[in-house]
Amino acid sequence: MDTSSLELSTQALIAEALRRGVEVEVLDATDNFVALRRDGRTEYVKQATRTSADTYVSALLMENKAVTKHVLAAAGLRTPGGARYDDEATAAGDFARHAGRRLVVKPNATNFGEGVALLGVDAGEVEYRAAVAAAFALDRTVLVEEFVEGREFRFLVIGGATRAVLHRVPANVTGDGMRDIAALVAEKNRDPKRGEGYRKPLEKIRLGEVETAFLAGQGLTSASVPAVGETVYLRRNSNISTGGDSIDFTDTMPAVYRRLAERATAAAGANICGLDMIIPDATDAREDAAYSILELNFNPALHIHDYPAIGENRRVERYVLDEIGFPERRPTKTH
Repeated sequence: MDTSSLELSTQALIAEALRRGVEVEVLDATDNFVALRRDGRTEYVKQATRTSADTYVSALLMENKAVTKHVLAAAGLRTPGGARYDDEATAAGDFARHAGRRLVVKPNATNFGEGVALLGVDAGEVEYRAAVAAAFALDRTVLVEEFVEGREFRFLVIGGATRAVLHRVPANVTGDGMRDIAALVAEKNRDPKRGEGYRKPLEKIRLGEVETAFLAGQGLTSASVPAVGETVYLRRNSNISTGGDSIDFTDTMPAVYRRLAERATAAAGANICGLDMIIPDATDAREDAAYSILELNFNPALHIHDYPAIGENRRVERYVLDEIGFPERRPTKTH
């Protein structure tokens, strides 16, 4: 079966299904829609993690960030403070309320970091209004939240348990004292792990309008030459979909944060969830350790945990198949 045209997460799911003796039919390759069959049962799966394991309402809940925050707060879990706006004029006119603080402006139902702006304490009203306008261009509801200091981690929770943890680093290059940023990006993009359309473990780094503007904010251009060992970030957001790197933390993440991720997923009634959490100190294993849950994600990518830039393959597709009723078959005993 040729699966090379499918997203990498779907490829991984199919490979594991076939290994378990599950019949696979690709119903729509463009949509990564497959049918899985074994022992008279059929399950339909889209994009590897859109399955019957999650109810329609839990998916809607995870996609609505304002509702997600309400549900998490009711469960006693911490989320960033901020405000919700349902019309652009009100949000744009509220600059004075937020001025002087680091902010995140984002659409209520964003995916892959689209329309998300991170504003520094020195951001002016023009920059703030532009971020609000960009967010409203993608959604009718926009959130303006406080920026929470710390590192961002993705927790993959399947079947009530944390199966993998990943730290995501924004798109970046490291200088060698000779090549400019454009050349360093081109070199990094030659890594066979990088591609486009989620068919490779990592996405290629772009040097588009967003990256150019972020470099300009640091007094840099694509022609700037970083010093030896100097890391230059090209974006604020850490999404793998925008060229970020991934570092596996599954074995080292303290249990307190794993339990928090599981509590949050249970509060949303979700069975397959990608949870994003900010942790100031990931070595702090105390029960009252600081954290903030940014969002819950329906249809989380699997391949980022299977093929991290640094770390081992967690083979998380196994847990999806377990959850939808295609467990590993035990060897038949012979007498």
